[in-house]
Amino acid sequence: MALVPAVAQALAEFGIEGMGVVSTRAHETGATVSPDGQRIVFASDRDGGSGGSDLWQAVLRDGRWQDAAPLALNTGDNEVEPAFSADGAWLHFASDRSGGPGGFDLYRAPVQGGAVGAAEAVPGAVNTAGHERAPMPSPDGSRLLFASDGHGGAGGLDLFASKRSDDAWSMPAALSALNTPADEASAALLPTGVVVFERAGVGGTARLHRATCGEGGWTDAGALALSFNTEAGTTRRPVPDWNAPEELLVAGSARAPRAGGLDLYRMRAPRAAPGESCE
Repeated sequence: MALVPAVAQALAEFGIEGMGVVSTRAHETGATVSPDGQRIVFASDRDGGSGGSDLWQAVLRDGRWQDAAPLALNTGDNEVEPAFSADGAWLHFASDRSGGPGGFDLYRAPVQGGAVGAAEAVPGAVNTAGHERAPMPSPDGSRLLFASDGHGGAGGLDLFASKRSDDAWSMPAALSALNTPADEASAALLPTGVVVFERAGVGGTARLHRATCGEGGWTDAGALALSFNTEAGTTRRPVPDWNAPEELLVAGSARAPRAGGLDLYRMRAPRAAPGESCE
C-alpha cells in the first residue's frame, strides 16, 4: 500500500513506510493504519508538534501517504504507541500527560468520518499509579493487550490482557509465559493467529519476538525473522494493518532504506502453523 515498490521487490521481506512523509529524519516509533486503509497515525518527535512525542496523521492519495499533520489531541507531554481498533471506532494510545493516576496511562479517542475526537482515559481497571504502555486491541475487540509495571508481574514492564465488559476493561491477567525480568511491551495478537511482542535488551536495545500457542498457552518462539531485528539493534511496536491482515508495521532501523532515526517498516505478518493458535 505505502511500500516503495522497488524497495519492496529488492528486499522481499520488508520496505520503508512513507519515505519523507511518515518516515523522516526524526524518530518515528510506532504506526497504525485505519481499517479502510485511508489514514495512518504514527508517533514522531519531529518539529511542528506540541512537544515531546506527538501523534501525527497522514492520508492516502494517489497510492502514497501525504499531508502529515499533528492530531489535535496532542499535549506538551508525550503521546506514543497509537493503535486503531479493528472496527475503526477508536484510536488507542499511551501518554504521560497530567490528569492520569501516574506515569504513562492508556487513552482512547473516538474516530468518526476520519476525524479523531477528544481523548479520554481507557475505562475500567487498566491504569495504575505505575506505567501503562502500548495498548493493542485484539482483532475481535474482546481483549486489550498492554504493558504495565503497576499490576505486579515478573519485573519491569510485563504483558497483560484485559477482557472487555460492556464499555470497560476488566482486571487484567498477566501473559505469564511471555514475561521475564526484562521489559516486555507492545504485544499484538495478529489476525494470522500469532502474537508478536517486544523485549528489551541491554543498553536501550529491543527486539521483537514471536509467540505461538498450543495446549499449554502462549510460548515464546524466539526472535521474529526480520533482518534488522537483532540483539544489537532496536526494533519496536509491531502493529497489524487491519486493512491488510497479512501485513505488519514495525519501528526500527534498517541499513537501507533508511530515512533517519527509527523509521517505520512494513513486513509480511508471521502465520501460525496448524494447531499453533489459541484463537
